[in-house]
Amino acid sequence: MTAEPLPLKVSVLGVGISLLDMDRAIAALDRCIAEGRKEAEGRKEYVCVTGVHGVIESQSDPDLMAIHNAAGLVVPDGMPVVWMARALSKQPVGRVCGFDLTPAFAAHSVDRGYRHFFYGGAPGVPEQLRDRLTNRYPGLQVVGTLSPPFRLPTPEEDAEMVAAINAARPDVVWVGLSTPKQERWMAAHRDRLDAAILIGVGAAFDVEAGLKSRAPRWTHGIGLEWLYRLLVEPRRLWRRYAVIVPTFLVLAARQLVRHRFRQKS
Repeated sequence: MTAEPLPLKVSVLGVGISLLDMDRAIAALDRCIAEGRKEAEGRKEYVCVTGVHGVIESQSDPDLMAIHNAAGLVVPDGMPVVWMARALSKQPVGRVCGFDLTPAFAAHSVDRGYRHFFYGGAPGVPEQLRDRLTNRYPGLQVVGTLSPPFRLPTPEEDAEMVAAINAARPDVVWVGLSTPKQERWMAAHRDRLDAAILIGVGAAFDVEAGLKSRAPRWTHGIGLEWLYRLLVEPRRLWRRYAVIVPTFLVLAARQLVRHRFRQKS
């Protein structure tokens, strides 16, 4: 029997963004897990939760662009990417950010018996994340946590971590390493891990662990959550946003003009 295909994608500045919303994203993750649980023929997937940062980083990094476009799902994390996907596809695309996807899929997993593993974050963070989610969603199965070294692991360390993850037999490995580090890690490890799916959610680890606050809800739907993060962490983020935001606006406007011109011709 042929597996049901994953949602279609639309190219936003060369990055294929999946045409979905939260409900369709969760349904697609169910399909990925069902397919990945099959023995020899099961395909393992990874999910990029991608906003303006990932799209712009990909413009100057062909390898990162290829990693995004090889992902099973590239869900739109950020309203500017949602607006572009809607304008280009004319489909009802909704925001699927890591801050929302993590608890939503955790709640969804309880009755389905999915096994979760948290990889990433500073020492103690994945354990705090596990404790908060299992307290909030009784019955959630978190079968392991691992905080990798901040530096590049040695091949021996990497092999040990892969073995530890596989020994826990998770269905889902949540990866919190920030962009683009987590995307590279997922692409490099998909075929070495037995888990059905890897999901890169970056800063969601710190937020869901209770270490950082999320932007006020009123910013979520108008594309200003990035501004709150900039105000909270200006030293770390000002260089990123000083380049990323204006670059995205210029390139997105150019793509929309070309798209509309092609439609008229």
